[in-house]
Amino acid sequence: MADMAGTSLPDAVVRDIGASLAGVDAELARRYPGDPGTRQPVHTVYVPADAFAAGTVRDWGDRALAALDEHAPDAATLARVLGLPDELAGPVHDRVRAKLEREPVEDIRIDFEDGYGPRPDAEEDAAAVAAARTLSAAVADGSAPPYAGIRMKCMEAAVRDRGIRTLDLFLTGLMDAGGLPAGLVLTLPKVTFPQQVTAMVRLCEEFEKARGLTPGRIRFEIQIETTQAVLGPDGTATVARLIDAAQGRASGLHYGTFDYSASCGVSPAHQSMDHPVADHAKAVMQVAAAGTGVRLSDGSTNVLPVGPTDRVHEAWRLHYGLVRRSLARAYYQGWDMHPGHLPTRYAAVYAFYREGFGVAAARLAAYVAKAGGDIMDEPATAKALSGYLLRGLDSGALDTAEVTTATGLTRAELDALAGRLAAN
Repeated sequence: MADMAGTSLPDAVVRDIGASLAGVDAELARRYPGDPGTRQPVHTVYVPADAFAAGTVRDWGDRALAALDEHAPDAATLARVLGLPDELAGPVHDRVRAKLEREPVEDIRIDFEDGYGPRPDAEEDAAAVAAARTLSAAVADGSAPPYAGIRMKCMEAAVRDRGIRTLDLFLTGLMDAGGLPAGLVLTLPKVTFPQQVTAMVRLCEEFEKARGLTPGRIRFEIQIETTQAVLGPDGTATVARLIDAAQGRASGLHYGTFDYSASCGVSPAHQSMDHPVADHAKAVMQVAAAGTGVRLSDGSTNVLPVGPTDRVHEAWRLHYGLVRRSLARAYYQGWDMHPGHLPTRYAAVYAFYREGFGVAAARLAAYVAKAGGDIMDEPATAKALSGYLLRGLDSGALDTAEVTTATGLTRAELDALAGRLAAN
């Protein structure tokens, strides 16, 4: 029957339209490459540069385990504190404990900015060299987290030279110790104008040339913690301009809770990840980053789970609720500022993926089998369902065997449905 189908448009018209849109096709591919197909850490831990040492990651894990043992020693207690359903209590508690023993920190940022502050040049020089040496040794012996790097000082005039020197010392130290680790992450804070991002790109380019690295090897996160990064003086949204200025080197956008809230005039008692000004900024970030491969991270809470058990439980409930809120809003990463935040970070992540696992797997299996059912999913939803399961796998909330059994799909097939270019 196909050879009987009639058309009216000449082939030349189709070719001309294709030619006229070739530039748009190329621009779409360049600007919106999609998910990078790699694991995204569920959090970033910030440690002042002078506090970073060979045992920092294990120390955080041990302190988090001690807090769990003291304040929620069993699944029933953790469930009662956080409001977990009975069927999730055991699996979540077990997985949190195992995670804290095996890999307590997924991403660590050695902080030379607000968490470190102004220091004499010689002191910061020494700290930058020591950070590179310590991180390189941890990578070599297998004790480093999957992702690690520094947050330098920003590109504002008062601290620009200092920030550049620290970055140079750190990267040079890594190269001299054996090379840049695969999970290297750099954070550029307090960005206000695209030109500051362009300057960071220039630094990356020049370092790559100086050390014979592959162009594009060094990437960085952009921290969104100023109002100018969200809304420009002419009233236009500016986050997308920052991504564009990075020329493909931006790996993430990180929301800075307290600097951004303060810049909007929010009083300290009300500065929080769930304040309306935070929601507005993060919504703009989300739309700007969609499809670009640039990932999103929420900020932190400054309420620490320390002191007597009732106070720890109160702080845990707050942190757990904020992390769950972020996850529901597709912010799959956030900051943790204290070892006591780790139990509720992982509890929130594991509960989020395990409670939705059964439904997501069933819907995806029905979609692939074209079996229908009471929900008619489209390719975009199948992509989201696959992405949900993959994040659950990456985080440790789900196991490969149970996902394959429930969906009938291999990891490679999930990657393909999610639009990931490659499995981690």
